[in-house]
Amino acid sequence: MPTPSSALDPYDGVLLVSFGGPESPEEVIPFLERVTAGKGVPRERLEVVAEHYLARGGVSPINAENRRLKAALEAELAGRGIVIPVLWGNRNSDPSLVAALHDTLDRGLTALLVVLTSAYSSYSSCRQYRENLADALAAVGPAADGLVLDKIRPYALTPALAGPWTRAVASALRDDPTAYLLGVTHSIPEAMNDTSGPGDGDGGLYVEQHLRLLDAVASAVAEESGHRPAPELVFCSRSGPPHQPWLEPDVNDRLRELAAQGVRHVLLAPIGFVSDHMEVIQDLDTEAAATAASVGLRLTRLPTPGSDPAFARGLVDLCEERAAQTRGELLLPARVDDGDLRPAHCAAGCCPNLREVRDALCGEAP
Repeated sequence: MPTPSSALDPYDGVLLVSFGGPESPEEVIPFLERVTAGKGVPRERLEVVAEHYLARGGVSPINAENRRLKAALEAELAGRGIVIPVLWGNRNSDPSLVAALHDTLDRGLTALLVVLTSAYSSYSSCRQYRENLADALAAVGPAADGLVLDKIRPYALTPALAGPWTRAVASALRDDPTAYLLGVTHSIPEAMNDTSGPGDGDGGLYVEQHLRLLDAVASAVAEESGHRPAPELVFCSRSGPPHQPWLEPDVNDRLRELAAQGVRHVLLAPIGFVSDHMEVIQDLDTEAAATAASVGLRLTRLPTPGSDPAFARGLVDLCEERAAQTRGELLLPARVDDGDLRPAHCAAGCCPNLREVRDALCGEAP
């Protein structure tokens, strides 16, 4: 049985958990069916979305990004002398979470640190991952009894994410200090944002975290250059029925407005995404780029953190932090629901499932 390295003791493995994506035309529709299961999405809509994937050979970039991030995490761990395996499982495609847990047991591992490729607090960006982990553990069955899975805390406002975005924005503004900065994230239903965060809090943590990240990036850029950008938050990838309110403004609508106001160059920073996947490629690189071209805007899309060594370094820092907490060597402040610091172990009612009550790991029972 592997022996945990002291810096991550008592954990003897790291589990990278991602959304997943298809890697062949044959996988596209089954993948979309898994993503939308129970949501009442009509087949016609799935076929429209499928065309985005099929136009790119049926391959989402996200799995290749995850392979590179996994390798970057392994390299960072090895550089610190931490001899521990990094496993990988997806919510909606191979390698599945169930397969990852079977691999865990086959290796004789007993306690995993879970790293989500989702940095923010909301149902779809945190709790749904926790529900899928509970589903996978239940699917493995009694063989997984006693297996420990603990996640690192949400990291949107940590150096892991803020550092790469600060460097990307600063670099782009050095090339053109007059460029207008838009931070872009995935739109979600307003009701989901309203209930994001601790169950006894005010909600709205999903949007608040994005705004705080943009403010932190702007402040850091100002310290370096003396020029403080005034970024705005916009949204992409809205779905769902037309009568359901989702977060706005849409990135395309805002681009048209900025062009009408005389803006000539816009930087798109997809801060809601840690790596490129279909929302970034289709909604920004394709649709938003077409919108910008149609109104005479120059558009620059900034790179996501992906497998940036600094991003991997920040994630491993959070793994070490979580292990120190488990060992009782590190106590976080008693109040951790102020938007800047979120707990690794979620409170009951945090980012609730508004459709049904389901089991979720890495937190108190609902």
